Amino acid sequence: MSSKVYFVNLRARTDKSNKISKIRSLFDRAGFNEFIQKDALTAIKLTFGERGSDGFINPVFVRQVVDKIKENGAKPFLTDTNTLYSGSRHNSVDHLLTALEHGFDYTVTGAPIIIADGLRSESITEVQIDKKHFSKVKLATDLVSANSMIVLSHFKGHEMAGFGGAIKNLAMGGAPALGKKEQHALKIVVDQEKCVGCSKCSAVCPETAISMSEKKANISPDACIGCGECLTVCPVKANGMDWATDLAAFLERMTEYGYGVHKTHETRIGYINFLLNITPDCDCASWSDAPIVPDIGFLASIDPIAIDQASYDLVNKQTGFSHSFLSSNLEAGADKFQGLRPYIDGTIQMRHGEEIGMGSRDYELITL
Repeated sequence: MSSKVYFVNLRARTDKSNKISKIRSLFDRAGFNEFIQKDALTAIKLTFGERGSDGFINPVFVRQVVDKIKENGAKPFLTDTNTLYSGSRHNSVDHLLTALEHGFDYTVTGAPIIIADGLRSESITEVQIDKKHFSKVKLATDLVSANSMIVLSHFKGHEMAGFGGAIKNLAMGGAPALGKKEQHALKIVVDQEKCVGCSKCSAVCPETAISMSEKKANISPDACIGCGECLTVCPVKANGMDWATDLAAFLERMTEYGYGVHKTHETRIGYINFLLNITPDCDCASWSDAPIVPDIGFLASIDPIAIDQASYDLVNKQTGFSHSFLSSNLEAGADKFQGLRPYIDGTIQMRHGEEIGMGSRDYELITL
């Protein structure tokens, strides 16, 4: 059975609508009002963006979701979890400061911020899921405790997952540090011939697992937690993994964590994907590269698999930007994410998610 995904484009001249009214209309048409009850503590799960990035969702757009939740008599709060890697969101103090620097102030959004896994990512609740890789997943307590949830995702490329959308936002974004480690469980290696000894990977490693010897990086397999931060900063792509054998399992583990968050709210969770500024990298990077395709619009659904599949398809229908990081598959209809990273099959997220009962890849796109 197909799932309904509601879509609005960004054109405004015909009916004089604007992005603000479009977001509010999507909220209504997707049926989110039906599950947000009076006095419900409602989590708005999003990413505040790493310092230096500007690809995160505009706080003014977030305000529209906040206001719609308040119109139902509920109590919204903005939330995310601390990062596994070192950076500007590694603990709740730095995380909150970064969010404020990026405009997620109460006067702008109308909602307080709660970092869901606590000061040092130690606020953990286990949830039973009984799936292929995990019988239980470790989730951020304040996400589990929320009465309902709206998930706001900036759709874009990703260094390890192929793309980042609703599934990844739930999975990595819904887990404390221990849960993130369980999802990664990867061992990164350095191609010594490619390594130029710049030491950028060593500088960002949160576990000091990377040392420099004879102007080459070396990773301790015992200390490495597989967070992948070194992959994002290496200028010559010397750091990597066995993509053929490790990637599928990683994406399946990640999807099962996403399922765990989705399961805790069942019929009290909705999703909005923002197809704007579609960058090749995650907002967890400390930069935002040029977008790979034109801005497309917004989507909403109660099905996380369907909304990511629809987002993926809409991106691929576009003609890619030749001046971007996209080096192949620029023609309309070609897979843009394979064009970015042909060694990553991000569609595993949707396939495995459908297999474990998280949602359906079969969708009906309803244009408003």
